[in-house]
Amino acid sequence: MDSQSLLQEISGYCRHVGMAESTFGRLAVNDGKLVSRLRFGGRVTVETVERVRDFIVRHKPDAARARAAAAAPAAVSPPLAKPLPPAADAVTKADKNFRFYDNRQKYLLFVNTCGEKWVVAERVSMELGNIHPRPPGIRVFDAGMGDGTVLARVMRSLHNRFSTTPLYIVGKEISLEDVRLTLEKMPDRFYEHPATVMVLTNMYYSEAPWLTPNSVTAATSLVWHEVGLLGSTSHEFEQQITQLQSFLSQNWRAKVSKVSGNPIYEKPVVLVIYREDYKFLLDPLRPRRGATRADYDLVIASQPYRARAPLEFKAQKVIAPLARALAPGGRLIGIHSHGNDPGLEIIQKIWPGENPFLHDRHQLLRAVKAELGNAGRDLNFNAYADTRSTFRYEMHTLPSEISESIGTSTLFAAWNAAIYVAQIEDHRLSEVIGSTAYLDATREVLQKHGGLWFWDESYIISRKRDSG
Repeated sequence: MDSQSLLQEISGYCRHVGMAESTFGRLAVNDGKLVSRLRFGGRVTVETVERVRDFIVRHKPDAARARAAAAAPAAVSPPLAKPLPPAADAVTKADKNFRFYDNRQKYLLFVNTCGEKWVVAERVSMELGNIHPRPPGIRVFDAGMGDGTVLARVMRSLHNRFSTTPLYIVGKEISLEDVRLTLEKMPDRFYEHPATVMVLTNMYYSEAPWLTPNSVTAATSLVWHEVGLLGSTSHEFEQQITQLQSFLSQNWRAKVSKVSGNPIYEKPVVLVIYREDYKFLLDPLRPRRGATRADYDLVIASQPYRARAPLEFKAQKVIAPLARALAPGGRLIGIHSHGNDPGLEIIQKIWPGENPFLHDRHQLLRAVKAELGNAGRDLNFNAYADTRSTFRYEMHTLPSEISESIGTSTLFAAWNAAIYVAQIEDHRLSEVIGSTAYLDATREVLQKHGGLWFWDESYIISRKRDSG
């Protein structure tokens, strides 16, 4: 099959079920850029065609599944498993509810036009003066690395403050593309701070801090891969890290949860990277399969949940497990969007009364404390005053860009930032982009405030130093 025929089939499927094309690529072949590459003439292998067709067949309602099976060429069609209608319906519903934060195009445009990652890294680095690490090293857990910008900046801050102390860094991330982007930033970190153990995993929040799957089935399929980097230069490290691409493509695969609609791993993966010439020194920090402890000095939880998610979900499934993973004297810093800013003002001009930021830090901390019960007796829950908790980040613009005639690219970037932070789903966007009202609203807010900015709020959960 040629690329254009496959592209037409994918586009038709996405229109039929209301799924973003980037989401389709990630769920079908773990490649959010598949469709964009096909549009620009990218080649496609038989294996890719088979995986795409298999996804379409398994995740379509029965009538559409039959049409897809009838249209598929026999040479590349995978064998059809007997469908289970209730499961298929559940997956289709989950696809439509797929979490907004996994839309790659919106995410990348937001990251590159707004300064949230920089400001978050500064806020996290402020906590380094409050941690109390103990031998054999400093233990850090990033509960959602994204593209690795925050983690890389925090690692630089750690080196600046603890230049000779060994580091144990664990990063959780389900997205293959984000893992690749994170790894691109690591060669310089291994060069500047050679006593570093870097661990990447795709496990759940309740599993990742301990690098141990909860179920026996998942544990038996665990992929544990260690890499000892040879050499002593960033260039040598980069070459070896780049060689991990085939391993990642083969193992770092995601599927959609039939219950939540969120991406989940097909099989759990742990990737451990360190410098071979520091292996002896780092031996006490290197994790062992089936015998790994958490006890983190710092846990970073920046935007780890969807703003509209139920409060119980945020507390039970995300923050409570991370709080349990703190060492004595350890600190968890949580960060999420706050609203009440020009970005939300743009949204409310289009959708009056819209407010996705349902739960503030006070409500969340109360819910986490209730969820932990007796297990939280040695924890401190600190919401702090707004002057310490809340912080602002801006969209990057030149003074000349915010004038009477704002350029279209600036308007699109501002609109994208506003809908990304407010987590407006694609099917709602299609209702408003048929007119220029959304651009007019964006222009009006930018001119009113002389730019665009957003508020985040933070909170701290810390374990008492004299505990356990």
